[in-house]
Amino acid sequence: MTKLLVFAGSTRQHSLNRRLAHASAAIAQTLGAEVTELELSSLDIPLYNADLEASGTPADVIRLKEIMHAHPAWIVCSPEYNGSYTGLMKNTLDWASSPVKGHPVWGNSQLPFAGKVLGLLSASPGALGGLRSLSHLNPLLQGLECWVCPKQYALGRAGEAFDASGNLQVEAQRKGVQAVVEQVLWASQRLSA
Repeated sequence: MTKLLVFAGSTRQHSLNRRLAHASAAIAQTLGAEVTELELSSLDIPLYNADLEASGTPADVIRLKEIMHAHPAWIVCSPEYNGSYTGLMKNTLDWASSPVKGHPVWGNSQLPFAGKVLGLLSASPGALGGLRSLSHLNPLLQGLECWVCPKQYALGRAGEAFDASGNLQVEAQRKGVQAVVEQVLWASQRLSA
């Protein structure tokens, strides 16, 4: 059973990408994955600052690294702000990728990213579904030595996509998300073998 981490680059209560993360987690569970949904709002992570880091890495950053490291496969749902990913997403990745000086595990600059299999999704009220955020996020994650799945899905007109229970209402949209989840699980099983 593949351990899959799912999170969205938004903490907004009614975020479309948090809804998409929840829907993709449900799909992954039906496919047999052991899913952890991470709410970034549950972590107390300040804006990245090297001076702050020099005085000690925040405890929730270590917790974030541990959660990420424990999962060989991830689904990342990225909102699009001004044609790119959010400041929250960048801040999360900056903290998680920064080595902790002198730490026996987190001093390694490759952890927790190297070798992780990632699927990228986005949701937006617009017709493109946040696609531009994925095109910016992809090279960032590849630079962190992640294996980013070629299949990606941008959910357009996402404000009308979910039912009251948070499920995708249109079969074609559900299949688009499922194709990404399936590829992540498939690749993770093969790359970790």
